[in-house]
Amino acid sequence: MSDASPPSDVFTRAVRNPAPGDRKEDISGVVESVVFRNEESGYTVCSIRLPEKQDPVTVVGNCATIWLGENLRATGAWARHRRHGYQFQADSITCIAPTSARGIERYLASGLIRGIGKVMAERLARAFGDKTLYVIEHESARLEEIVGIGPVRRKMIKESWAENRAVRDIMIFLQSHGVGAAQSTRIFKQYGNNAVALVTENPYRLCRDIWGIGFKTADKVAMSIGVPPQSEVRARAGLVYTLHSLAEDGHCYALEPELLLQAQALLDIPVEALAGALQKEVAAGRLVKDGGRIYLRALHDAEVHVAEKLKTILGAAQSCKPILVDKAVPWAEQRMKIRFASAQAEALRMALAEKVSIITGGPGVGKTTIIRALVDVFGRRKLKVRLAAPTGRAAKRMEEATRHEAQTIHRLLKFQPRAGGFEHGPDNPIEGDVVVLDEVSMLDLSLMSVFLGALPNHASLVLVGDVDQLPSVGPGNVLRDLIDSGVIPCRQLDTIYRQEAGSAIVRNAHRINRGEALELPDPKAVSDFYFIESQDSGQVLRATVELVTDRIPRRFRFDPMRDIQVLTPMRRNQLGAENLNAALQQALNPAGVSIQRFGRAHRVGDRVMQIRNNYDKAVFNGDIGHIASLSEEEQQIVVDFDGRKVPYNFDELDELMHAYACTIHKAQGCEYPAVVVLMATQHFKLLQRNLLYTAITRGKKLVCLVGSRKAVWLAIRNNRILLRRTGLRQRLSGRDELPDRP
Repeated sequence: MSDASPPSDVFTRAVRNPAPGDRKEDISGVVESVVFRNEESGYTVCSIRLPEKQDPVTVVGNCATIWLGENLRATGAWARHRRHGYQFQADSITCIAPTSARGIERYLASGLIRGIGKVMAERLARAFGDKTLYVIEHESARLEEIVGIGPVRRKMIKESWAENRAVRDIMIFLQSHGVGAAQSTRIFKQYGNNAVALVTENPYRLCRDIWGIGFKTADKVAMSIGVPPQSEVRARAGLVYTLHSLAEDGHCYALEPELLLQAQALLDIPVEALAGALQKEVAAGRLVKDGGRIYLRALHDAEVHVAEKLKTILGAAQSCKPILVDKAVPWAEQRMKIRFASAQAEALRMALAEKVSIITGGPGVGKTTIIRALVDVFGRRKLKVRLAAPTGRAAKRMEEATRHEAQTIHRLLKFQPRAGGFEHGPDNPIEGDVVVLDEVSMLDLSLMSVFLGALPNHASLVLVGDVDQLPSVGPGNVLRDLIDSGVIPCRQLDTIYRQEAGSAIVRNAHRINRGEALELPDPKAVSDFYFIESQDSGQVLRATVELVTDRIPRRFRFDPMRDIQVLTPMRRNQLGAENLNAALQQALNPAGVSIQRFGRAHRVGDRVMQIRNNYDKAVFNGDIGHIASLSEEEQQIVVDFDGRKVPYNFDELDELMHAYACTIHKAQGCEYPAVVVLMATQHFKLLQRNLLYTAITRGKKLVCLVGSRKAVWLAIRNNRILLRRTGLRQRLSGRDELPDRP
């Protein structure tokens, strides 16, 4: 922004009366550049050229959309910014398409339309002049007169232009009611040209239908268009939202009194009115009342189904003759050329004999060895064995360890993106006599229900996982509930297997689990576990960047872009994932072609993570890839997920976050060659034993713990597990007298 003297008489008047808002003015000009823009709020700093002046001026304000070359009209007042000089502070901004050939060329070259870049914009403007936009909209067949435009590109340009115009109209309406540009695009994709009518009819449908829009945004829209604060529609939406919020914290249900009180605090609606709204939601079938518990319909159905299906499998006959376990265990030892520890042998016997069984334990206790033995023994009996895990990385580790095909649960069930469901289900179960499922602690209630629905009743099921890790990101606490029910045979392994005893990572993981202080090697000695002490947040940040970019690659030969993962308890604050990602991107991938969206610069080579399940793309929450290419002309980036190239339009980039660093919760089920774990007192609210334990066990070959001894010790001492409200263990055990978990 320029500090130059005021370029017009308007500025002279501003000098005489410098208080903003003293004199309202209308100005109009061509958008020269967009200096800053927040896609969510619409806050924009841009430079425009006034018709009568040579030097551009700065305009600051909110607008729904803005593109280079557009004609901008604004109402507001001139003022001097203490750092940036004179600005026009706009109360309202309106942008309309340009009419001159030069303006249209800049407009199209700005990335507005898929299929048109700078070169194509110049060709179009040269060929059609000030009629270019008319040709695109009304005579698109003529576009094929231009070199480089064939039928496919012509269709892309035509569709992108139509979508852009529709989105613009919707954005203008929605932004006037507090909805950001990025959210407006998602609303258009969901509702199409009916978006304004549907949102006006019931704005609360937004938090149900649109990813990334919560109740507060929908409520803001509702208040803006005149929905009464005490209305029944608001009360019912608030109750559903409260249950969804509890589900995000892992709870499957709420007790009726607490639900009403939480909704009252949110909505400021009397409990009596909320109780009536609750009855109507239950009658409509969106909520379920089960005793004194209130469920979202989907979670209630999933919980009931998991319990009933497991009971059915436990009671069904096996598809083969029972295995003689006393002979099978020695056979497996001979084949694998090992000697099982007594606890391992017991776990193996149980898994071979029982219809459903659970094997749990920490790192290095031999869980993978038992899976290998199971594959060998069942394979010897010519049984069809299926191996699966919740994530691709976990499935890959399973396959490497057993030399037997392993898949993600979604691949095992054959997810169908277009249909939005799975090929395998109750009417078309998977083929298999035995299914071994690893990393079960990651499974939320909904995925477990889908998986069991596709499992044939005759199959045997072996569940493997570490119950001491963090529970699933989604609602439920499946592994712990299954163990606590007492219905399913279970073996806990707690002795470190001899091959792993030399690992400081494994030893420290078990020390954390027992509540003991860490074993810290000499920093100069060769080890797989190090602690770098620092009390100051700035020092921790600098040490982390130095470790990732220099010290670890230089000493251990790890690739910082692919082998090293930074883990932190929180998403925000100085040592949160967002700030760490910005610092690491600047250090590891600072230059090259990039696109700025949603407050982040996406650059070729960046390491990124998918943060929601996208069934159309068959990419799921937590999947990590690298940006392989970026095209401003196509308005698209391509992300490489382990060899599979997935395209993203620019307006879909809010589904991706940088993944140089991520929260410990996001790293569940993953394993990395090297991890750098941050533990600082500013993370105080989240410091607990299972969090630190989960972080440490993500490192396969190297763990560097950075932070303060106090923070580490606070985490080790805090073994208060935040229990979730779930009813699965009671449904399995039939013991209704068990108290509700707080």
